[in-house]
Amino acid sequence: MTVSEFITKLDDIAWGSVVLCLLVGVGIILSISTRFLQFRKFGHAMKNTLGKVFTKQTAGKGEVTPLQALTTALAATVGTGNIAGVTGAIVIGGPGAVFWMWLSALVGMCTKFAEVTLAVKYRERNDKGDWVGGPMYYIKNGLGKGFGWLSVLFCLFGFLAAFGIGNATQVQSIGEAIGSAINALGGNVQGTMLTFLGNEFTLCNLIVGIVMAIIVALVLFGGIKRIGSVTEKIVPVMAVVYILSTLIVIFANIGHIGQVFGMIFKGAFSAEAALGGAFGITISTSITKGIARGCFSNEAGLGSAPMAHAATSETNPVKQGFFGIFEVFMDTIVICTLTALTVLCAACSGGVEIAWGTSGGAAIVSAALSSVLGGGVGSIILALCLALFALSTVLSWSLYGTRCFEYLFGTKASIGYKLVFVLFAIVGATMSLSDAWNLADALNGFMAIPNLIAILTLSPVIIKLVREYFQEKNEKLPE
Repeated sequence: MTVSEFITKLDDIAWGSVVLCLLVGVGIILSISTRFLQFRKFGHAMKNTLGKVFTKQTAGKGEVTPLQALTTALAATVGTGNIAGVTGAIVIGGPGAVFWMWLSALVGMCTKFAEVTLAVKYRERNDKGDWVGGPMYYIKNGLGKGFGWLSVLFCLFGFLAAFGIGNATQVQSIGEAIGSAINALGGNVQGTMLTFLGNEFTLCNLIVGIVMAIIVALVLFGGIKRIGSVTEKIVPVMAVVYILSTLIVIFANIGHIGQVFGMIFKGAFSAEAALGGAFGITISTSITKGIARGCFSNEAGLGSAPMAHAATSETNPVKQGFFGIFEVFMDTIVICTLTALTVLCAACSGGVEIAWGTSGGAAIVSAALSSVLGGGVGSIILALCLALFALSTVLSWSLYGTRCFEYLFGTKASIGYKLVFVLFAIVGATMSLSDAWNLADALNGFMAIPNLIAILTLSPVIIKLVREYFQEKNEKLPE
């Protein structure tokens, strides 16, 4: 069995029926238990998150402001998964994958709310005085010592997953986008090809990996405060640039918007009906790719974002939990949807050709943007957005991986992990793109399992905290 075949097998196991049922099932159970809090109190959540973006915030030693905690978590969720990941899901699973991505996000909003709330509720200080929290801490402090093995499993999968979702896939996607931009401007990145462990890669990818390693080292060794300071500046810029670019393409092809939504809803239950022919795309593939890419993008259920939110200066767990609702909404319902509409609108207008059922990535989004904005402009914008998206994701996941490693081996030992993580940015640049995505998906699925078990077991605590919060505001939940 080759390395690629082994990684593919792991991916199939990780995203089997058990994980999919857990992801969606836990979200549904929490939604019902809280009377669909993410919908009933959506306005309240937006008012207390987006509505306070421009409010001056301060944080003490070992803390970050609620906004910095949000942008650090968003930096991890709003990454290449929103571009290359969504496109890959559509190409492999058909337009219907978008529907299942939406569905996972709607219940995922409540899942992430629960994760963030528990993270703040059960957090503690580490040896350096920093707030630390996340699934391993709410398992230890909420479930008790008998569940210590669950914390160990989460951290093991977590620090390994960081190399995939938060490193290799990001570096690969930057290299691909920059390569496409260079080619669009008349260059040829394929001119210099290198080989490592049987994988061919361009010199451009290697350079990207080295540059990323240097930047990550400078920020990562500055701690949570430096990461928060950088992400709060990067995230708003990259989001605005990307959103405006996709809206231009969508409005330029607005006549096809009805056709696009028709493809999405038909494709959710029949790829043949959506695409007008048999392309070998099954409903199972559409569901799996939609939910997997949705989870990969918004990270609801993975237990990653709570590690960033645990460092907040906010003391009320529920109040910080609302940021979890906002994250999933912004990441999947807004940005991932814009990517999907951009690609599908361009495909319907003939601006881009999609080989359904094969593979896809950032190059398809680049072609979609270029079909309206022009080859050079579209490629440069995507390369810029991807570079910012990926950089911010790597920074956030470097924190997540470090927190998991620190929990298992201590604060001092985490220095070694940081060094390996930095160097892996270079190794990641040489990996096969399909292997990188499959490895990331597999490890995400495995780390989600202990986290979802913990959330489900601690759901009575979440319900109690929600009731107390709204009772204090004279907004008691209906019995």
